[in-house]
Amino acid sequence: MITVIEQAVQARLVATAPKVETVPVTLCYDRADPFAVRMAFPAPATLEGVEVSWTFARELLTSGLQHPAGCGDVRVRPYDGDRTTVEFHAPEGVAIVLMLTAELQRFLERASALVPPGLEHMYLDMDHSLDELMRGSC
Repeated sequence: MITVIEQAVQARLVATAPKVETVPVTLCYDRADPFAVRMAFPAPATLEGVEVSWTFARELLTSGLQHPAGCGDVRVRPYDGDRTTVEFHAPEGVAIVLMLTAELQRFLERASALVPPGLEHMYLDMDHSLDELMRGSC
């Protein structure tokens, strides 16, 4: 049974310079962490020169396809009829990427088939989570 979904997509990195770079991004959804999605950016697309991953709520991505969502480190909003903007805010600055809305919707549909929205709590391993939380506390 499939428990992890990964999907490669193309994103356009928006910069202040006229050149807009296209970078490959990997979207990941893991049934073991049912409330979250992960977006991984390859080393050449980052300031540090290493792969960088951002993990945030699946609900944020879902909501952001329809209307502006998020007020923290990750913000998602429709850009035009075909694209969605995802903003990543960090102490080093802000990265803004444009992604095809259809690719994001396809990824979310696959994730929803794995864990239906609203039923995420049924896929949590609370015993394991408590063990991890309590490890080393005694």
